Amino acid sequence: MRSFFMSLALVLGLALPVQAQQQAITDVIDQQLQAFKADDFDRAFTFASPNIKSIFRTPENFGTMVRNGYPMVWRPAEVRYLDLREIQGNLWQRVQITDTAGRVHLLDYQMIETENGWQINGVQLLKAPGAAA
Repeated sequence: MRSFFMSLALVLGLALPVQAQQQAITDVIDQQLQAFKADDFDRAFTFASPNIKSIFRTPENFGTMVRNGYPMVWRPAEVRYLDLREIQGNLWQRVQITDTAGRVHLLDYQMIETENGWQINGVQLLKAPGAAA
């Protein structure tokens, strides 16, 4: 019985850091989504990784890309955070976004930890469940 409790304590101890990471990661995504809703592309750009910043160079370019390529991110009606996964050493946060027309979109946010905290290093739009092939 004692080994059961020790094993349970070990498992719970390992799970807590993942939960803490996921909360910090979802907080960053939430803050960026709030900045998009306010059309504050300067602030939204601060949550992008150095790699993303070097690609788009300015908050204006970044905002144009989001408005045109990811309108569901620019104006989400509902956001649900799903699982946080590690794939080949990279952390990916799955997010389900419902747009203003009621369409459901699945996205994977690649997250990296920098000296400035967690930042978004890329977003992949996935095929939503039930979507036609």
